[in-house]
Amino acid sequence: MTSLRREVNRRYGLDLPDSVALQRWSTENIARFWDAAWDHVGVLGRKGDRVFVPGDSLTTARFFPDARLSVAANLVDGRGMDGDSAAILYRREDGYSEDLTWNQLRSQVAAAAAALSAHGVGAGDRVAAWMPNRPETVVLMIAAASLGAMFSSTSADFGVAGVVDRFGQIEPVLLLAADGYPYGGKPFDRLEALSEINEALPTVRQVVMVPNLVPEPDLTTVPGAISWSEFLSMGKGAELPAESFPFDHPLFILFSSGTTGPPKCIVHRAAGVMLKNMGEHQHQVDVRAGDRVFYLTTCGWMMWNWLVNALSSGASIVLYDGNPFHPSPCRLFDLIDSDGVTLLGVSAKLIDAWRQTGLRPKETHPLDTLRTICSTGSPLSPEGFEWIYEEVIEDVHLASISGGTDLCGCFVGGDPTLPVWMGEIQGAALGMAVEVYDPEGRPVNGPTGELVCSKPFPSVPLRFWNDPGGAKFRAAYFERYPGVWTHGDYANWTARGGMVIHGRSDATLNVAGVRMGTAEIYRQAEEVPGVIEAICVAQKWERDTRMVLFVRLDEGRTLTDDLVAEIKDRLRRNCSPRHVPAVVLETADIPRTRSGKITELAVTAVVNGKVVKNTEALANPQALDYFADRAELA
Repeated sequence: MTSLRREVNRRYGLDLPDSVALQRWSTENIARFWDAAWDHVGVLGRKGDRVFVPGDSLTTARFFPDARLSVAANLVDGRGMDGDSAAILYRREDGYSEDLTWNQLRSQVAAAAAALSAHGVGAGDRVAAWMPNRPETVVLMIAAASLGAMFSSTSADFGVAGVVDRFGQIEPVLLLAADGYPYGGKPFDRLEALSEINEALPTVRQVVMVPNLVPEPDLTTVPGAISWSEFLSMGKGAELPAESFPFDHPLFILFSSGTTGPPKCIVHRAAGVMLKNMGEHQHQVDVRAGDRVFYLTTCGWMMWNWLVNALSSGASIVLYDGNPFHPSPCRLFDLIDSDGVTLLGVSAKLIDAWRQTGLRPKETHPLDTLRTICSTGSPLSPEGFEWIYEEVIEDVHLASISGGTDLCGCFVGGDPTLPVWMGEIQGAALGMAVEVYDPEGRPVNGPTGELVCSKPFPSVPLRFWNDPGGAKFRAAYFERYPGVWTHGDYANWTARGGMVIHGRSDATLNVAGVRMGTAEIYRQAEEVPGVIEAICVAQKWERDTRMVLFVRLDEGRTLTDDLVAEIKDRLRRNCSPRHVPAVVLETADIPRTRSGKITELAVTAVVNGKVVKNTEALANPQALDYFADRAELA
């Protein structure tokens, strides 16, 4: 961050004193900032003469319209790292491990690209992966990028309908899949499901199978399937394609969670996402060549794409597949020490889960290499911040970051040069004109409102798939405040220039005309002894709405009148009387998306008598049963 600021000052004759001034300047001087950012992060390719061409909206503005580059070449370059050092470290919950060196990564990507070409895959074709978090998924993605093909992935725990809902829309020509995966000590065979998926995707010309549960899975379960080793052998000894592509050439197709309808297919520009992620890595969380970056994610969450792009900064990436609590809650901390992890990324929910177990890693693990911990997925509670610094490591940079699948990056995030304040995200990411709007579209500093971005940035999606004319795309982000990206988060700026996100604005409670974020309700409810987690929704009631809070309790606990009174009293004292729910009920489970976010929208639908059609988007759809037909809500 400081190096970039000094370079900007030198290049443009400025005297920006700190990162806050740099951030402000970056949004007021879009072309100059991104020109400097390209050079500073070390993008390989021809930049061209024009950096930024304004349009009549965020969607028509163009970055680097004359550029030509290969994202694949950037990802496998290694930035001067020893070719025999590890580029990818694969770790599975059962102890199995496998490393790919930079040289091996380059040779496998080249072989995979040649194999794709042999199967007729070219620019614009779609390649899909229904995979555990294994190196083969990364190799195939980079190989597809080298040919100008588009890549999309979902995690291996998605059911048949969920996979078909996604891949069926984009019509892939090749599918990578594994025979199964272990989780929590149990094997999950996926061959039968793979056969069904293959039958439901008529555009797939070739299924490539990766052995994960057993060394030699039965390929005959999927007619015409070939093994990963056979696939790679088709391109053995090949060179990486030298072709370059425009900055806006598409690469990733990511999917919205789809809990209230078919998932939206979001088409991302290859270089735009890479440049945005490189800046986030190097400037916001201080990733350097030779670092080891470990984000706990699946192939179905945009943090997988964010993680893989760390390769373009010369960092090694750690891929973990399995339950982070298996065989013990210390599993990830063991890996930090054994693999020299410098950045650990997890969900806020996992930090809370660790905290609730009473884990004290600082007493059992050196964690000498760890410089940065990232948290995302949902707002990190102040207690989560406190636990990291008191029970994990004192001198770490705890970067609470927030963005989304929609931009495959962050709006707000870390800053290694600023203090970390408990409960706050440090500030807006460089180049991001982030503001908070009131309902009339006026910027506010302090009050809660809608998180928006008012100026263009390189990873604005190209479009939605199958959206002629772009009507769905515009409706998703640009109709609430015309011409301004409305992200769907309910947030406020703090007096220190940080940000607090209160949850999704579409899940914000509006009771008696007062809007409230759910995150602050969860924070207080989950501090009550015996309450593991909570979910709060609005129920239509007597021509108005009322707030209903569901709590999941420790094993053996029951929801007594005294416990309900304690929950309500805490909310009244620490929030306000308006935050006190009308009804508090117990639930055995809480539904969440496959990226770990609880889904208020699905529960709200069920509580109000509606049917949730796309349950495949949920990791635990059976949990919805606990909210249906509750006599207490009749």
